Amino acid sequence: MTTAPEHGTPWSAKLSAPVLVGRESELAALTTALVRQPAVAMIEGEAGVGKSRLLRELLRERIVRPDLRPLRVMIGHCRSLREPFLYGAVLEALGGLHRPMSGPILPPGHSRLSPVTGVLRPLLPELSHYLPEPPEPVGDPRSERHRLFRAVRELLSAIGPALLVVEDLHWADDGSRHLLRFLMAAPPDELSIVVTYRREDIPGGVPLGSAYRPPPGTASVLVDLRPLDPAQVRTLTSAILGRRAISAEFAAKLYERTAGIPFVVEETLRALHHSTGAVQLNGPAARHLLENVDVPVLLREAMAERLADMPLPAVKLAHAAAVLDVPSEVELLREVAGLTEGRCHTALAAALGGGVLHETEDYRYGYRHPLARQAVYDTLPGFERRRLHVRALRALERRDPPPLVRLADHAHLAGDTALALRYGEPAADLAVQVGDASTATTLLQRLLREPALTDQDVDRLAIKLGEVAHTGLEQYDPAATLERLLGDHRLSTATRGEVRLFLGLLLIRQADGIQRGCSVIETALSELAERPDLLAKGVAVLAQPYLGVTPAKETRVWREWLRNLIETSDGELRLSLLANYLPSAAHSGDSSILGDLDDVLPSGPALPGERRQLSRLYCNLADACVGVGHYGRAQALLDDGLRVAADVGASFVVSTGRASQARLDWFLGNWQGLVGRATDLLDEYHDLMPVATELSLVLGLLAIARGDWEEAEIRLKATGADTPHDGIAPVVIAGMAALARLRLAQGDHVAAVAEAGHALAVIRTKENWVWAGELVPVAVEALLAGDRLDEARALTDEFERGLAGKDAPMAKAALEMAGGLIARAEGDPPAALRRHELARNGFHRLPAPYFEALAAEQAALCRLETGDSSSETGPEAASEAASEAVAQLSALAGRFAELGASRDADRCRHLLREHGTVTPSRRGRRGYGDVLSPREEDVARLLARGLTNREIAEVLFLSPRTVEQHVSRTLRKLGKRSRTELFAPETT
Repeated sequence: MTTAPEHGTPWSAKLSAPVLVGRESELAALTTALVRQPAVAMIEGEAGVGKSRLLRELLRERIVRPDLRPLRVMIGHCRSLREPFLYGAVLEALGGLHRPMSGPILPPGHSRLSPVTGVLRPLLPELSHYLPEPPEPVGDPRSERHRLFRAVRELLSAIGPALLVVEDLHWADDGSRHLLRFLMAAPPDELSIVVTYRREDIPGGVPLGSAYRPPPGTASVLVDLRPLDPAQVRTLTSAILGRRAISAEFAAKLYERTAGIPFVVEETLRALHHSTGAVQLNGPAARHLLENVDVPVLLREAMAERLADMPLPAVKLAHAAAVLDVPSEVELLREVAGLTEGRCHTALAAALGGGVLHETEDYRYGYRHPLARQAVYDTLPGFERRRLHVRALRALERRDPPPLVRLADHAHLAGDTALALRYGEPAADLAVQVGDASTATTLLQRLLREPALTDQDVDRLAIKLGEVAHTGLEQYDPAATLERLLGDHRLSTATRGEVRLFLGLLLIRQADGIQRGCSVIETALSELAERPDLLAKGVAVLAQPYLGVTPAKETRVWREWLRNLIETSDGELRLSLLANYLPSAAHSGDSSILGDLDDVLPSGPALPGERRQLSRLYCNLADACVGVGHYGRAQALLDDGLRVAADVGASFVVSTGRASQARLDWFLGNWQGLVGRATDLLDEYHDLMPVATELSLVLGLLAIARGDWEEAEIRLKATGADTPHDGIAPVVIAGMAALARLRLAQGDHVAAVAEAGHALAVIRTKENWVWAGELVPVAVEALLAGDRLDEARALTDEFERGLAGKDAPMAKAALEMAGGLIARAEGDPPAALRRHELARNGFHRLPAPYFEALAAEQAALCRLETGDSSSETGPEAASEAASEAVAQLSALAGRFAELGASRDADRCRHLLREHGTVTPSRRGRRGYGDVLSPREEDVARLLARGLTNREIAEVLFLSPRTVEQHVSRTLRKLGKRSRTELFAPETT
């Protein structure tokens, strides 16, 4: 289960992730080896990859695993010292034996240590109480060293089952390496040895100074820790930030910036927190933050240390690689660094050997990750940076074809405005051609900040920025640049109107931007007298009936103007206007436009621009058909629209079409995998308000159907239900209706009436009852729950009047359902049954299987009540009606379960139990052993939400006693003794 990211929530900085991520197989390999003593384990990996964290997890595993628990742990660390202490790491580990927590040195049955261990007494004074007197010196250094090695081995043999850990072997002195090699060549029977190291920092790359092969009978394992992959980075980030969902885009960018090295991931998140007070996860904003975050202090210091140990030519090469930014071939590096060929190769070997530069698969050389590059780049003084950027610019200018984006970047960083414009504008044009709106807007925004641009340059670049910004996705705040340009005195009046229009178009697809966006567009119209084509586009937007809460009478004025503009337009502009006008008519219940569609389309081959507008027309019409209940037509239009949009690269059209498809799948009952699909789409398009709100609606509706109330609440609040003036009206209304349904499920009919009332206010302002199909039945149900029958009747009558003459199949089926609820409340089950059957048939024709099942459930309840009224119908008819109702409810339980509406299925089973009939769950009754059964999975999910037993019972329609039994079994299978332990954080 995933929920919406809590954007903007402060993050409490943590030292590391509370859980181990991506190292399960490595941990299993270590524990498997260490239970078979003697054992040797070698853990290698680059700096920050997680060697120490894996060790900590191994020691934690020792606490909970009986086969590892007897091991006495000794830990020593090699230090990065100019003059390391001889045997220092091993002696540090042995010295830990004196600590009180370590217990007695000798196990029961061992009264004394071997005399040879006495040589350790001067080196380990803390153990002098246990060690015998030192033997007489022999006077031969080699013999003395061998006796010392034997003494260490004898001590380790005597203390019983033990684990010797030596960290950072790459910094070890030669004596420690030789001692460890001696121990590992013939380890004591009850000893396990674990060493960690960075191979790239070991002279010759051999950890022990010479080749090591484990002796026969010794368990051994080599763990080569690699960086995390993008999915693991996402999991790690979620664990660190304490969020249940992390944007895939944010995680991908974080992976790109950190190369998947856990330490760098953690430090980057900490730096983000320190610079912003919270880690923001919104698309382009997240990318901008990650690209501009300060280099973590520890990483900056580590890179400075590595540079200090390299010869000057290698440092120059590192500086050149930092300025070039991307991995580059040797010749380019040499030219920018200003080195001769011979010195360049020597310098490159030193930079690679020092772990500063890395080789890619295509023999290019650069930094392990962008933050390492940035750390080195930041060490350069400004004049040196500029000099190297000029060199890079000159070298790259000779390439064919010229790398325009890189040339534009170097020209900008070299401070050459003329060259920045010379390369930046065509680079932006090329980015637009290949569909890279993000790069295009970044280049144009940067150029427009140049104070030396002429008025003509500003006009031209501003128009280009507006054109790409309002059609592309994943751009960092182009609206801010457009807004700033409106105050630029260099901008001409005609261009100012165009820029203002583009700004309005951007705002209406951003959160909290519809009201302001419409106002900006309306202002722009007065400045576009010389651009009738753009004026028409502005009118087309203002004519849309679904934007915010603009009253219908105002929208109708714009819509009439739009209709007149269409009559005087042709070609691409006419199709563009029709892509707004026809869907708005369909949204209002005008079915004639669907039949006339072929008459308005181009008769011959369409130009690329016309095809883009055709894709808009198809997808916008499909969305309107989803809203009114023409689901078959909607699917055909979506298929055509998405195909054409993909062909012409209309990314924004694709985003809206995919959201419409998700909503259509909800209505059609195509729920298998829909949560995952909608969540992934929301990840991808979370900064596009119209798309994100519709996807949030789908996820909220699915959450209600399975009884996940907390998830439903979060998702439905994201539909714009709290800010209808800045929402998409049909989505807002459906979101409010779903919230009313949620309140009813929670037993709060007063809150349900209030939620429905907010939606009805929007409907009445918009004068469009076509959108009320999901709303009115739940509003009627809420009113009836509060004994407000007269109000329910009045609402249904108003609904019926509002639908008169409208083509709205969904709403008209819902009208029958509302009428059935009222008839049942009036005590007329036969009349209620007739209307619910009409509703069921209507939903079946759409088709809308979930709503059809809801109507069928109401019909079954009417049959049960008819059966209970035996005095009126006779015993035989009553029995027959009751039997039919029971059979129908039993079948509906299965149907709901097949859809994925587990709560609705449970409600049907509950109704059957109430009427003395037991129907087996479609989940089956097989034994699940230690694996959670489907019902226990439901319980675990609700436990994780913090629900009490009583609340779980209400959600699952079970008795508190049954829930108590399920909770007990669920906790036992999860290895938890209580709810408190379930919520307790994992220790690290």
